Amino acid sequence: MTLEVTGVSRWYGNVVAVNDVTMTLGPGVTGLLGPNGAGKTTLLHMMAGFLAPSRGTLTVDGEPTWRNPAVYRKLGLVSERESVHSYLTAHEFVLVSAKLHGLTDPAAAATRALDLVEMAEFQDRRIGTYSKGMRQRTRVAAALVHEPDVLLLDEPFNGMDPRQRMHMMDLLHRLGTAGRTILFSSHILEEVEQLSGTVQVMVSGRLAASGDFRTIRRLMTNRPHVFAVQSTDDRRLAVALMHQPSVNGVDLGREGLTVRAGDYGSFTRALPRIALKEGIRVRRLLPSDESLESVFSYLVEA
Repeated sequence: MTLEVTGVSRWYGNVVAVNDVTMTLGPGVTGLLGPNGAGKTTLLHMMAGFLAPSRGTLTVDGEPTWRNPAVYRKLGLVSERESVHSYLTAHEFVLVSAKLHGLTDPAAAATRALDLVEMAEFQDRRIGTYSKGMRQRTRVAAALVHEPDVLLLDEPFNGMDPRQRMHMMDLLHRLGTAGRTILFSSHILEEVEQLSGTVQVMVSGRLAASGDFRTIRRLMTNRPHVFAVQSTDDRRLAVALMHQPSVNGVDLGREGLTVRAGDYGSFTRALPRIALKEGIRVRRLLPSDESLESVFSYLVEA
């Protein structure tokens, strides 16, 4: 199932919330990353058909999401804003969702969805007695009750404790591996890095980067790449590396070398050649700034 976003913008008067965004999402888990106010929620609402784009098109499997109720047979949404009735039990809340989708056995579907998010044990308690993490899992169950092919989640881990967060990450990973198209938004780098290597990075309403965040980092030619290097003779290797055009700087410390290279490919090709020439064995070579935090910081500051 493919979710297509083509040239989409959304503005409110003179305020541009989303600006000319184009992306294609297929099966698997993708993180929608950006600081608060970047336009993530607005984009998700347009993807879910809750909000009309000011310009551009959004489709699920070729069908438009706006003014097309039939799309909800294929799509589930967990919004950031809570909209649960505290006097209902979790089973009643998810059962309503199952009935609205016209499922043939809504009670069984509700039970199955609650079990999937580990809420079966608490399903007969009123939602008003739940913690925020439990309410969040109940809402995910309601979005999954009809087994949608596309699942959109806006800050899905809010309020969850570490164990709940790890279980939800595992669930989303399993759903993505099974062929579901899953997009979740977050401003927490650790969540995205643990769950998905594929990211869509939004900054100030625009799509700043798209793809595997490690690949994105390597394409950032304007920012030096930092490597941690250990060898049998760090001092002699440092001297040899300083003569390389691709090396911007070398620091020698107790743990080895910290090398700042202007070009990722040139440095990684040159290092084995230099080590062989100098009779040095490289014991460790590790890019030390290929984290999602490095990518995100660069894009936000750019």
